[in-house]
This record gives sequence, C-alpha cells and structure tokens, in this order.
Amino acid sequence: MNAITTVYEFLDHAKTYYLATVEDNQPRVRIYGTILLFEGELYIMALRHTNAVNQIAKNHNAEIATFDQGKQLRLTCKLEPTDRQEVRNAMAEKMPMLKTAAGEKYSNFVMMKIIQAHATIADMAGNGETYTF
Repeated sequence: MNAITTVYEFLDHAKTYYLATVEDNQPRVRIYGTILLFEGELYIMALRHTNAVNQIAKNHNAEIATFDQGKQLRLTCKLEPTDRQEVRNAMAEKMPMLKTAAGEKYSNFVMMKIIQAHATIADMAGNGETYTF
C-alpha cells in the first residue's frame, strides 16, 4: 500500500479529524470529516463561505490530526484548492448527505488537494511510521 492510500484509509476509518489553519499569527482548529481519494490524490472539502476557506486562500499551510484504534495521525501539508468538477462529483457520491448544502453542480464544495505532506501514524508511545507524499 502506498503512502497516500495508507493515510487516506486511516482518516476515512477515523471518520473525523481536526484541521488546523492559520489566521494572522493565530492557529484555528475545527472538526472535519470530508476525506477523498481520487485519481491517486488526497482531498479534503470545505463549504465555500467558511473562515477555513478564507484562511487557506491566504496561507496554504495546514495540519490535520486524528486518533483511531489506539493510534494517532499527524499530517503537516499544504492545501491546494482545485475547481475540478470531477473531484466535487466524487465527494458528493462518497458523502451524499452533503448534497443538500452543495448547491448547483456542487458549487459550494471547495475541494483542496493535500500536497507537500508529511504524515506520522504512531501509537501513544511514539512508535510508528512516517509517510511523505
């Protein structure tokens, strides 16, 4: 299994994760649950008119953290927004409960590709694996 698939499966199984962005000098953290593996790339989704989208537009640096089955995942990355309709469609199919908030052609979905990623999946003692993609 490659690095992206390993990280995707961990996040998908955990169901929710914490996304940290930056606003001025202040970290901003919120709970998310949107993760998508599409054409070998990893994406998250935010709704268009949110603070997170505005913060990412100004500063692409982000961190993602979650905990599942006794292990934690910490991922440092950049988030690169994409307007590809195919990616929005794939997210809507994966998470149909979001379709009511999605707007016409899912235009309220802001899909962000995870790039320049460094992820660690480890137990509480720090034993684990590191992945870069």
